[in-house]
Amino acid sequence: MALSKGAISMGKMEKTGKAIVIGGSIAGLLAARVLSDYYTEVLILDKDELSTEPQDRLGTPHAFHPHRFTTRGKMITERFFPGFENDLVANGAPSSFNKTVCNSNQYGSITGLYQRNDIKFSRANLESVIRKRVQDIPHVHILDRQDVIGLLPYPDHTAVTGVLIRNRKEPMQVTEATADLVVDTSGRFSKLPQWLTEMGYEVPRPDVLKANIGYSTQRFQVPPQLTELIEKWDVINIAGQPATGTFTGVFSFIENQVAEMLLYRPGGNYPPTDEKRYRQAIAELPSPLIAETLEGLEPLTTIRSYRVPELYRHRYEQMTRWPSGLLILGDAFCIFDPIFGQGMTVAAIEAEKLDACLRQQQVNPQRDFEKQVLICMQAAIEPAWWLNCATDIQWEGVEYDGSDSLQGITFVSRVMSLLLQEATAKQNLPWYGLYWGVNTLSQSPRDIFNAQTVSEILGTSDEGMQLLAELQQTHQGMSLEEILDEIIPFKE
Repeated sequence: MALSKGAISMGKMEKTGKAIVIGGSIAGLLAARVLSDYYTEVLILDKDELSTEPQDRLGTPHAFHPHRFTTRGKMITERFFPGFENDLVANGAPSSFNKTVCNSNQYGSITGLYQRNDIKFSRANLESVIRKRVQDIPHVHILDRQDVIGLLPYPDHTAVTGVLIRNRKEPMQVTEATADLVVDTSGRFSKLPQWLTEMGYEVPRPDVLKANIGYSTQRFQVPPQLTELIEKWDVINIAGQPATGTFTGVFSFIENQVAEMLLYRPGGNYPPTDEKRYRQAIAELPSPLIAETLEGLEPLTTIRSYRVPELYRHRYEQMTRWPSGLLILGDAFCIFDPIFGQGMTVAAIEAEKLDACLRQQQVNPQRDFEKQVLICMQAAIEPAWWLNCATDIQWEGVEYDGSDSLQGITFVSRVMSLLLQEATAKQNLPWYGLYWGVNTLSQSPRDIFNAQTVSEILGTSDEGMQLLAELQQTHQGMSLEEILDEIIPFKE
């Protein structure tokens, strides 16, 4: 199906066929941008009414809360949409360059100046900017207020040939839209497991982290006499402590002299949403820095909450059969803990991998193209998924239910904690940079989880030496490198 007969003329890739993208969120817009290089028509179908101005959508109930690209996500997005940050700035977004970052955790604090010119934004601002860029592509069309209610299967159900659409403006109107490729980017509300089951496919049980995450966000207007705060601070991040169950507090800025304040915690002990208790929880953070910085700022919104009962990772790549003409990206495939800011970056990595797969498919068509793409997507998802699980599993009330080894996840968790402790307590900036480089997906987890680096980290403390001894005891006769290859799956 997908580009199996793509034309090649004089060494240049030629567009052919039609692609449909279900969902016009960040993952859908990135996917459409990639598909526009390979298909003569790309149609995005979104259930929400899309505004021409930055505005939170009902279909993204978490949109009000803080969003960030990591460095890797920004670089990929810049490749697809050159200069997109200039558009964010035009909407009032500030830069992080040379502003102070304070990261506190249970082992101490590291404070310094941010050395990159990254732009801070609300989700509504970013989505509006990217959507306008996509709308400027002549052969990409966006239809809003459209519910995709099913797939159009080939008679023998071996392929998907389009979708069934219900127009929200005329609910009794159901139409068919055919396509050579359908990409589901409909997020955490995806109905793909149900649709595949109805087509006769056996869908594997997803990996699940029962994290019971809660976060509460309030925005503040910075008055003219306090705008120096925007010039001083990039972010103040006071990490919660699993041992004592304290909340995480994050203070930062978005466009138009607006500050945003987030309280967060996994494990089912949710941050408050009433003003008095919210302020009290901020005052009780391990550091008073955020509470002091908030003094004099004017509440611009009420306190809004969001709950994430569980994180999931679908295992579609394990299916023995998969219909041609169908792919999936973004939160429809896997969702992450929002506190780490990895979701949009993983969507960008997936878009980049889709681009590479489509390019290779035009050069050397494969019958199982879609299945190979799913495997590539899982390679993008896996490091972030493991890092999420390894961090959240430390909290009381969080449970893991998945196909991967809990021993491996627990080991990753303990090594990352020891690395953070050593880096923070001794102000070891190269190790701290390694910790954040891996957590922001800018570096491979293998930069930490190789025999030499793991040995160095574990050798810094009695706890680490005990962990190494326990590991070798349970894997007698194996080298550390062999043990790591066995209990930790990610290769990138």
